[in-house]
Amino acid sequence: MGRVRNLRWWVAGFLACVTALSYLDRQSFPVAVTEIQKSIPITDQQYSELQMLFLLAYAAMYAGGGRLADWLGTRRGYGLLILWWSVATMLHGFVTTVVGLAIARFLLGLGEGGGFPCSAKAISEWFPPEERAFAFGIFNTGSSLGAVLAPPLIVAIILMFDWRWVFFLTGAVGLAWALAWWLLYDPPQHHRLITLNEQERIRISFAGSSSNTTVIGKPLVTWTELFRYRQVWALISAKFLTDSAWFFFIFWLPKYLADVRHLDIKQIGYYAWIPYAFAGAGSSIGGLLSSYLIRQHMSVGSSRKICLCMSAAIMPIALFITRSPLAMAIVFFSLAMFGHQFWSTILQTLATDLFPSRIVGSVAGLMGAVGSVGAMLFNLLIGRILTLTHNYSPAFMIAGLLYPLALLLIFLLIPKVEPLDTLAVSG
Repeated sequence: MGRVRNLRWWVAGFLACVTALSYLDRQSFPVAVTEIQKSIPITDQQYSELQMLFLLAYAAMYAGGGRLADWLGTRRGYGLLILWWSVATMLHGFVTTVVGLAIARFLLGLGEGGGFPCSAKAISEWFPPEERAFAFGIFNTGSSLGAVLAPPLIVAIILMFDWRWVFFLTGAVGLAWALAWWLLYDPPQHHRLITLNEQERIRISFAGSSSNTTVIGKPLVTWTELFRYRQVWALISAKFLTDSAWFFFIFWLPKYLADVRHLDIKQIGYYAWIPYAFAGAGSSIGGLLSSYLIRQHMSVGSSRKICLCMSAAIMPIALFITRSPLAMAIVFFSLAMFGHQFWSTILQTLATDLFPSRIVGSVAGLMGAVGSVGAMLFNLLIGRILTLTHNYSPAFMIAGLLYPLALLLIFLLIPKVEPLDTLAVSG
């Protein structure tokens, strides 16, 4: 096979496809839940608890997956996780009780939790700082692509077969992707398809820095050591707050449309993909804008913070969702999800700006774990609120205001964005 020009951008696209698959798998349950309820009765409280179990496992493996990537390397670590979550997806199709769903959701969370830190590590191996935000935007767009495909695709499968085939088919696709990942991914210094020019360009872009050194075999820094840095506290605090809102948006959108707007499964398939499409645009535009500002000779830190300010300013629009007619509610929902993915792309890029590549998996894993804990607690709170009040307004109000609070913490704890070259890591 011949060598591929600009292979790093193909790698970013491949990461986007894997991320899309991950989101397609996790969104299968929220989109299909109204049909599943015809076979397995699920209350709002049980629904929130099922999502809590997914997020609990997701949090544990987000941290563990980052360590796994640093230990085994991106290729082996990510390949193992794709295989795991694909099998877990297929298990959903066999369950007949809420307990069975709980086990399947927990196992799915264990597999999918490591996806983002593995992708972050891959980006830090292949891209210099001035290209990372756009590269993050590309792979982060995959999350929205998978979520966009989920409603119409899942509805089509349900109408042709039944809800169980949703999980059988999406899980089977995942098994094929696990094989593709194993065959096609390697870091740039070892990849058989990279051109010599691109390999040299990547090497020069990291010259004088240890940031793309890939060390496999043991963890390079303990979490106790990471917690010594205020930058880590800023990143995990921001993730704790804003992932709570994001998982509320993606997990409860189909159910909100069914319970409050009284849409049937066909109508959910018609409307629910639109906000996710806007989320994908947010990922790309956030990365493009930050990279553009750097090319215009703005500092890395200023470009990141300007983009974070813009996205945080968008998010309070979520407060208008429950007070608007359906068409405008979809518009406001779309803008809120656009704003989150714009935010998320930049926040994840900050980890690669601050920390060397050899521990980015651990840092990103810790961020995602704490973010998932926040989402888990928020989901339980939503379930409790809906059980008592049957009113979504408080949830949307809280979600919209979490981003300005997170922005304030970032400004306070990261006054200057610069590589932490003095980080004491072994190996």
